Formats: sequence, C-alpha cells, structure tokens
Amino acid sequence: MEAVPKGATAIDQIRARLRQLYPEATTELLWENPFQLLVATILAAQATDRKVNEITPLLFARYPTAEKLAAADLQELESLIRPLGYYRQKARTLMAVSRVLVERYGGEVPRSMEALTALPGVGRKTAAVVLGTAYGIQEGIAVDTHVGRVAQRLGLSRHRQPERIEADLMRLVPRQEWTWFGHALTLHGRYTCTARRPRCAGCALEPYCEKVGLHPSPA
Repeated sequence: MEAVPKGATAIDQIRARLRQLYPEATTELLWENPFQLLVATILAAQATDRKVNEITPLLFARYPTAEKLAAADLQELESLIRPLGYYRQKARTLMAVSRVLVERYGGEVPRSMEALTALPGVGRKTAAVVLGTAYGIQEGIAVDTHVGRVAQRLGLSRHRQPERIEADLMRLVPRQEWTWFGHALTLHGRYTCTARRPRCAGCALEPYCEKVGLHPSPA
C-alpha cells in the first residue's frame, strides 16, 4: 500500500487509506434510477442490503414507477416485502412517498435535502444517500450504524446521535468527498471494523485509530 505523505493530519491519513481501499465506494443496494434507490434505501432500514436486494427485483418489476407504486394494493405490496422487518410500516411509507412524488414532482425524485426530508418517513440519512449517489449532490454524509461505529472508534466523533456525528464528519471531510466517504466508512464497518469482532490486525486504518470503546482481550 502506498505511503501517506508525511505531515498529513490524522483525517488526511484516514481519507487516503480509505481511498486506496475503496476508491469507488458506493451503496451495495441494487438500483437503476433515483426512484429505485429511494425505495431501496427506505426498505434497508432495519434490514440488510443483501436482503433488500433479494426483494427489489420483483418489487421494481411489479411497480416500476412512482405512479404504479402509489396505486398499489396495500396487501399485495406487504406480501412482496414481508421478508423485511417492519414490512407493514414500510409498505405504507412507500405508498405515501410515491403519492407525494406523483402529486408534487410529476413522479420524479426531487433534488434537494429540504424536499426529500419533507417526504413521509424520509430522514437525512436516506436523503443524503439519494442525493449523493443518484445525483452527485453533496448535501450530507449518511450516518448508518456502520458509519457511526467506525467514526467513534477512529476518534472522528465523540457523539452518538447520527446528526451530530454527521456534523463532525462534514467539518473534517471536504464537501466533494461526503458521499464517497460515507459509503467507504460503511464498507469498512461492514467487512473490517465489525461490531463484535473488528479485524484490527492488518487493518489499514489501525495506525490512525484511537480504538475508542475497544478494550484489549485479557492476557
């Protein structure tokens, strides 16, 4: 792995290592247009991306547009997404979001944080994912459980609330990297800096990690 330039700050070193590890980091959700990404991201709450990806091909084939999903039969929609957690709530949210998209935006997904977070059940995390990933608009850093955990362990944030972690990260990371950085931390948390057994040995970020909240194993 290439050396990081001498004199670089800790966050510069972390960003450089992450860029080497995940140069094209993005969501692992499957999507083909902003509407599909919005739907998949809503479904991913309290569910794994892998499980969502098992559901969405059939879902998008049945409801390819906001117009179709807004007019869905609720019980049929619930049946399609039943393997996911909170499927009843999610089905109602998807239909409500789709109705607003049809009524206010001609079925298109809006391109602003304000408009997206005004949609039923859509928060900053979902909005940041859609804006940055689908449109390349840097309006925030999506803080999921992985991002929050890795940011705390690295010492990039001392907070627990996602919105305060996001604010800390946005101050540290150049705006043009916000979306990529969020995805990179998610991937690192998913496959290396895991919740129960982080793979610290050999981790590229280990030299710069404060290991906040991690305790050494007893001898």
